[in-house]
Amino acid sequence: MSTKPAVNGAHKAAIRQENEEQILAAAERVFADFGFKGATTARIAEIANVPKANVHYYFSTKEALYRRIMEDVCDHWLEAAMTFDNSADPAFILRGYIEAKMDLSRVRPYGSRLWAHEIIRGAKFSSEYISTTVKNWLDSRVVVIRGWIDEGKMDDVEPYTLMYMIFATTQHYADFGRQIEIFNNDKPLTDAQFAEAKENVVRIILKGVGLA
Repeated sequence: MSTKPAVNGAHKAAIRQENEEQILAAAERVFADFGFKGATTARIAEIANVPKANVHYYFSTKEALYRRIMEDVCDHWLEAAMTFDNSADPAFILRGYIEAKMDLSRVRPYGSRLWAHEIIRGAKFSSEYISTTVKNWLDSRVVVIRGWIDEGKMDDVEPYTLMYMIFATTQHYADFGRQIEIFNNDKPLTDAQFAEAKENVVRIILKGVGLA
């Protein structure tokens, strides 16, 4: 029995995936730089090095492309908190989460900046996603943190405030990356500098909640 149709199908699927990834990466950057209104599919196609028609083929509207990226960025942030499910040690869990969030700011800064722009502008396209998926995720983590507090494993702090501080601090390294460069003699942080910053962020936050 011939396997040629199956091979052709796998090849087409691989091409489709590659094209989508190129378009998504380019769109993330363009939306972060120009916002939803300022971004154009022509500019996205140029950055992705694909015909403009391809952008419309894979994503029917600019809004659909924008929503896809927004949710993908946040999904990766939520995945960074998987440590909450793997241990009962708050220091280990919070360290893993903070480090993962810092690393995402390092490798995916445009996604973080895009998210910041969206929220600053009133979360026009993401309110429903935030009020359901993200809120449910956050509430479940708050329950875990309150459990640690009740068990005497960490100081009695407001869990939501703690999570907001982690959001803000870790995402600062993406959202305000240019400012950090200016303070660093107009140079991006080296890998060694970033590793040191990550360790300091972890240490300061853990110490602040009694987990030094």
